Amino acid sequence: MASTHINNTGARAGWKGFVGLVVAAAIGFAFMPGIAQAESFSKLEKQGYAVGKLTKGKAGGYGWIISNSNKRFFCRLNASLAYVSKKEMVGITSSGRLIKVDRATFEAKIGGPDPSIPQWSDLQSGRVKPDDVGSCAPVR
Repeated sequence: MASTHINNTGARAGWKGFVGLVVAAAIGFAFMPGIAQAESFSKLEKQGYAVGKLTKGKAGGYGWIISNSNKRFFCRLNASLAYVSKKEMVGITSSGRLIKVDRATFEAKIGGPDPSIPQWSDLQSGRVKPDDVGSCAPVR
């Protein structure tokens, strides 16, 4: 007589175990107190947080301190290029290095000025658009 028993081993059982582990971890992290949650710049700005001047974070990357009377966040720079003058631009690496770029050569390659690229002076002074700002994490 042939057996109709279904074998619950192998790849299918491994996958179910993995999914269960991921779900359990997600639920556990959601209920853990004390874990700092990242915030969006737009949300913080709407809550009245003030934007400071461009600074370097602990890892060397650029960003801004966003603060109100009792909380402070470090929001990472999301832009990789910025206009410096009519002749010069800078490329910005994630590690905080600035690389000079010839603006005329760059614009010749892309077909003209790009209005989405911010001015370096605006970034330095904290006059930023949400597109220029990455994730925000609480400052400890």
